[in-house]
Amino acid sequence: MSDGKNGLTYAQAGVDIDAGNALVERIKPAAKRTNRSGVMSGLGGFGALFDLKDAGYSDPILVGATDGVGTKLRIAIDTGHVDGVGIDLVAMCVNDLVCQGAEPLFFLDYFATGKLDTETAARVIEGIAEGCVLSGCALIGGETAEMPGMYPAGDFDLAGFAVGAMERGTALPEGVVEGDVLLGLASNGVHSNGYSLVRKLVEVSGLGWDAPCPWGGETLGAELLTPTRLYVKQALAAVRSGGVHALAHITGGGLTENLPRVLPEGLGAQIDLDSWDLPGIFKWMQGVGQISEHEMLKTFNCGVGMICVVSADRADALAELLAAEGETVYRLGTVTNGEGVSYTGTLA
Repeated sequence: MSDGKNGLTYAQAGVDIDAGNALVERIKPAAKRTNRSGVMSGLGGFGALFDLKDAGYSDPILVGATDGVGTKLRIAIDTGHVDGVGIDLVAMCVNDLVCQGAEPLFFLDYFATGKLDTETAARVIEGIAEGCVLSGCALIGGETAEMPGMYPAGDFDLAGFAVGAMERGTALPEGVVEGDVLLGLASNGVHSNGYSLVRKLVEVSGLGWDAPCPWGGETLGAELLTPTRLYVKQALAAVRSGGVHALAHITGGGLTENLPRVLPEGLGAQIDLDSWDLPGIFKWMQGVGQISEHEMLKTFNCGVGMICVVSADRADALAELLAAEGETVYRLGTVTNGEGVSYTGTLA
């Protein structure tokens, strides 16, 4: 057997196992913060265990969701402001899960890079843990892949996987009828969709990421990296109080494409664009790109990140409940006969 004195090592090929181990140790406290009922094992095993009975379910249906952060990640990498993209990653998955009526239970992440920078990776994963804490789910596993030659220096990619549960017979959407009221929950920016167009608009504007933000706040880059809002706990509180027939997460496709996904065949919606004010970020983008109202509504959330379709006789009570949970609530319109979304008023 060779003594290995002149042999190649994995580290020489570009993969540093010690750095990976150091990362796991660094993120263990963050993952521990996310522990909740049902978690049976933490980081480090070949798989993670979760006990649905311990989580309080008697006849559960599992719901899964997976997503990424899109090209918003490019801005985070270019500016070095990577702390919030982990929250984005969680939000894009768990906000979808809750639209099915499911409570998010656990989350797994995938972080891939050419050469592992422990500090950068830790900041991203600590953000993921924060998103899990805010949505009540546990970070119970993940994968950090160091792949030399696959990514340019400093680049990385993210994917997330969430699993939730609900008791059999409680799935959403259910019971949507003509006359149901649409309650919109405010977004806090672009969230994590439409960033290919956002980046093009910034290029057209001639501004750099470190330029003062045109609509107020910090730098342009920092404001565009505001993490996606998490609606999970608030939405579940509304669902459990009764009267919620559907939830629509307003992601790629905007209001125009996402709301019809939760409406039965033969039903549509009418939305009054005067029922809320278009946030400054969207006014700026619309002005820079001379973007039509139609294009804005089918590309961006335009200030509404989630829509609750609720029984008319419960609309006021649910609006109050959601406001008490910290939401800014807009009464957008109603469910109507005929498919698709129609608009009155002006997006302004």
